Amino acid sequence: MHHCFAYKLGLDDTNHRAVDDGEPSGSAGKPILGQIQSFQLTNTMVVVVRYFGGVLLGVPGLINAYKTSAQLALQENEIIQKNVEISYLMKFDYTQMNEVMRILKQYDCTILKQEMMLFCEIIFAVTLSNQEIVIEKINQLRTVELEKLTK
Repeated sequence: MHHCFAYKLGLDDTNHRAVDDGEPSGSAGKPILGQIQSFQLTNTMVVVVRYFGGVLLGVPGLINAYKTSAQLALQENEIIQKNVEISYLMKFDYTQMNEVMRILKQYDCTILKQEMMLFCEIIFAVTLSNQEIVIEKINQLRTVELEKLTK
């Protein structure tokens, strides 16, 4: 029995792995990873278990079997899409509250934490697609400090 798998994590193509689990090199993990990539998925893992037929299938047959199994698994399951969000800490004077909140609301930013006093702090998340315009708008405000947070 073989448990072959592949996964891809994150937004870039540097964090992935393909494992053949004793099958001929490149005949299992790579075809599975190829399907994850062809579906343009991330934060995904596919495991294919093979019980019988390795020698009978030959290397081309194994490649096709693992590829097809991964493809069917991905086609038959619900793929959940989530927006990628980047978090920021913003510090500003209370007198700028209306301007700041208008920008955050206009671009559907998520307020994660806020502290409102004479000097305010808001931790917010912005989608990757809106990040550039939101940062540009906030940087146009006077005396607003903005810091990108790492997860």
